[in-house]
Amino acid sequence: MELELLGSAYGLLECPRVDEHDRLYFSDMVLGGIHRRSPSGKIETVVPARKHIGGMVFNEGGGLVLCGEGGVFAWDEASAGGRDIVTHWEGRPIQFNDMTADYQGSLYAGIFGFNPFVHPRPEVTPPGTLFRIDPPGKLVPMWDGIVFSNGLGFSPDRKHLFHSDSGGDTVWVYDIAPDRSLKDRRPFGKMPNGMPDGLAVDVEGGVWVAAAYGGEVVRFGNDGTVDRQIKVPLTLVASVVFGGRDMQDLYIMTGDERYLAEDPATVQPPPRANIYRTRSPIPGLPVPRARF
Repeated sequence: MELELLGSAYGLLECPRVDEHDRLYFSDMVLGGIHRRSPSGKIETVVPARKHIGGMVFNEGGGLVLCGEGGVFAWDEASAGGRDIVTHWEGRPIQFNDMTADYQGSLYAGIFGFNPFVHPRPEVTPPGTLFRIDPPGKLVPMWDGIVFSNGLGFSPDRKHLFHSDSGGDTVWVYDIAPDRSLKDRRPFGKMPNGMPDGLAVDVEGGVWVAAAYGGEVVRFGNDGTVDRQIKVPLTLVASVVFGGRDMQDLYIMTGDERYLAEDPATVQPPPRANIYRTRSPIPGLPVPRARF
């Protein structure tokens, strides 16, 4: 699987999504902004200024739903404006990381027990929580004790939720009960290198996971065994997404690890993160749209 370089000189690329026009949307968590790459190769900034955006899905009827520092908010392209959906939990400001939507239009997103962009970091990491966020903005706690919530995705039969916890080397899976609660959280796959970050699911139930600090993308078969490893030139592989008319384009987002190892204000330019694309032999599943 050969890699094609599509863009370079970013800080930390996250939450890629591909729309029906084959345009790639992505955030730069440390340098800011939501950007969009057209099939011609043109890259433009569609939501400026905002930093620490770790999750994104398309919204039914147009626009984006974004999450990160400051909570969850919806952005409308036609008006270039936004509105808050969730900003606080139990009276405190809330910061989400990665996010996906389910087939009822709700969101699934996890919070940190700490701010990963504040230096120095705590020696003991407080656990975080995975939430479901129902329209128009109801927070439903789904699971506690998650060290570093990251990538999320549903199985093809919609009966299981896959979840990366970057506090270790494990991708987890939950059963989804008829009442939409989560049950029987258990290990799904162990990363051969690095920590699990963003993920995407294919039509066979395989899970493609970005290996943060592992320099690769790993595919777990639907039985949780590693059956493919794609080497990436950069060590910090942050996220993946499927796109293209046949859903066989696999986009790979990376990060400049200096921004997480040091105080971001002290990192010397230029930034080093890149966007790559390769072709998958197996089509991916489209990410559902939110209904906010």
